[in-house]
Amino acid sequence: MNGWLPGCTEEYAQLPGLRLHYITSGPRDGEPVILLHGFPEFWYSWRFQIPALAEAGYRVIAPDQRGYNLTDKNGPYDTTTLSGDIAHLQDALGVTSSHVIGHDWGGAIAWTFAARFPQRTRKLVILNAPHPNAYLDTIRRHPRQILLSWYIYFFQIPALPELLFRANNYRLLDQAFSRVHPSYMTAADMQRYKDACAQPGALSAMIGWYRATFRDLLAQGGNPPRLAINAPTAVIWGEGDDYLDRRCNDTLRRYVAQLDLHFLGDASHWVQLDRPDVVNSLILGFLR
Repeated sequence: MNGWLPGCTEEYAQLPGLRLHYITSGPRDGEPVILLHGFPEFWYSWRFQIPALAEAGYRVIAPDQRGYNLTDKNGPYDTTTLSGDIAHLQDALGVTSSHVIGHDWGGAIAWTFAARFPQRTRKLVILNAPHPNAYLDTIRRHPRQILLSWYIYFFQIPALPELLFRANNYRLLDQAFSRVHPSYMTAADMQRYKDACAQPGALSAMIGWYRATFRDLLAQGGNPPRLAINAPTAVIWGEGDDYLDRRCNDTLRRYVAQLDLHFLGDASHWVQLDRPDVVNSLILGFLR
């Protein structure tokens, strides 16, 4: 694994009740940047961003989040616990505050982290991950988003999603990433994703994020707490997203005080893989 990206170091941090695997790169005294991957991914989703950030002088920290790849598979998987893991990781690494960048589920945790720990968030960058309150606004206004989110409801079924995900050598993974150009998602890359999903307990843990959040939303009567974001925030959104409508950003300014919003018309949900050069340029320009 250390040979996948030159200049990276593979490490583990012992957090309260969790042994967390992460990759680090760049100067130890650089401004820290924490990269939070989504589903069904792991730290390797940031393989095009890690070298660019490290070369620019940032201290890059890319964890496998709770339940994923080589990190422990013990729950719970609610967003309070998951965002707390990031604060504990900062503590373990002697980081008082950092930039936070998240994609997909990693973006959901980044939104939650920035709202819960504003003093520990320098700048926030979100890639194709709706703000939780703005997402619910969209569902209420645009039923199409409910149809796009069909898999969330499917994941509530016990055991069956895991069985289908494993079927035919993780064919669902191949389908999920089919829109990424082969030069950015090679056969070797796909095998690494499949190996991560095949870690004991990983699939149930990964899908457990959806189940925990759905349960919490039901317990809150469909009205979760308002997440106010005060950190300077950039949102980078691939408009060819098969799962999330761009209108998920329509009410975003209600919740985010300082917002830069960028739409990329030729990128899919996997925007950091589809357009790595553009995404890296936007991230570095914003962080500077």
